[in-house]
This record gives sequence, C-alpha cells and structure tokens, in this order.
Amino acid sequence: MKKLKKVIETAIYCKNLETAVAFYTKILQLEPMLQDDRFCAFDVNSESVFLLFLQGASLMPQNIAGGIIPPHDGSGSTHMAFAISFDELSYWEQRLVHHGVDIISKVHWPLGGVSIYFHDPDEHLIELATPGIWKIY
Repeated sequence: MKKLKKVIETAIYCKNLETAVAFYTKILQLEPMLQDDRFCAFDVNSESVFLLFLQGASLMPQNIAGGIIPPHDGSGSTHMAFAISFDELSYWEQRLVHHGVDIISKVHWPLGGVSIYFHDPDEHLIELATPGIWKIY
C-alpha cells in the first residue's frame, strides 16, 4: 500500500499581507522565498513551505507557466504549529515577549513535549512545539 510521505506546504489567509509577512519575518525569522501582491512563500528550515495568502486574492484560477492553480481562500481563525527543539523553548518564549507577542497558553504534554501558543496579527493560533507532543513527534 502506498502512503503519503509528509505535508509539503501549509497555507493560511490574512487580511493585510504586508503586516503578516512582517510578523513572520521579524518575529519568527522565516525567510521569504517568493512573494507578490497575492501571497508570500516562506522556507521553513528547508523542510517545508509556509504560505501566506491575502484573503480574497486567490478566488480566481491562477495561470502559471506549468498549468493552472485552482481557486482557494479561507477566513476565520486557524491553527498551525512549528517545530522547535526543547533547548530552544526559552529562547522563543523570551523572543515573543521581547517583541510584545502575548503567550496565551503553555502546555506540558503527557509524552514530555511542551507547546507555547500565541496569535499572529490575524488572530490565527500559532504553536511552537517541542518533540514529545505526538507519538510521531
């Protein structure tokens, strides 16, 4: 039986692309790979792609050189998690506080992992998680 290998990209939608890109670049230190007035693609540790799309900007098919990207969009608060090592947890907590980002929750998981939760400028719930939150992570 064939199996999916991993999640390659994750997308969330924002009301102000410039504000959202600044947050993820400045606070979470993600590197933009490709950006236009509709979206920004970030490199997450050369492992995956995090996509920010401007709400409403992808409601029509996008013609690109290799084919057509079907329409998509989203609204409302969503959730996603980024992986961090356990020894970086304190660094990230201090960095968030330094930049005025409120940590709204900290969870110690039964398998030994720790998660910290905060909101981005669009109220998406972002999690930084150490190994030990799932049996596979």
